[in-house]
Amino acid sequence: MSFPHAWRYVSSVDKISIDSLLDEGISCVLIDRDNTCVPRDADTAPEEIVAWLDEVRSRGIKTCVVSNNFHSKQVEESARELGCEVVHHAMKPAPFAVWKAMRLMGATTDETVLIGDQLFTDAAAGNFAGVRTILVKPLSEKDLWYTLIFRKVERLVYGERTYE
Repeated sequence: MSFPHAWRYVSSVDKISIDSLLDEGISCVLIDRDNTCVPRDADTAPEEIVAWLDEVRSRGIKTCVVSNNFHSKQVEESARELGCEVVHHAMKPAPFAVWKAMRLMGATTDETVLIGDQLFTDAAAGNFAGVRTILVKPLSEKDLWYTLIFRKVERLVYGERTYE
């Protein structure tokens, strides 16, 4: 097995080209919540991410939040704010929640992309599930103690990443 990797590295969710997703045959976006859509030190998503997701849906792409966060009410509120379906308690990097979200959205692996901010959870889950992944920079430097450790290990293994 190889180390987790992302299909693309983009500085933030709202910088991902919707045209490029459509050109690649993407019709389903699965997206992480914490520090991908909603900063760890905030309760709501930045306006530009909400607007990006609105535009994604207006272009015919389905969206679903796939979150490891165990605070179901918080995740469901964020999904509503973002206009997305939701799968919480994802247990990424296990692929099961990714597969569940694809079934919920009626999508195949070839037409799905998973967007997240962590290689060892989001990108790994996408790799295990057989979908393309886009890694974005975390929205906040504040994070859970164990996530900060994972980020240090990511930098040791991969070095600093270059993002579009």
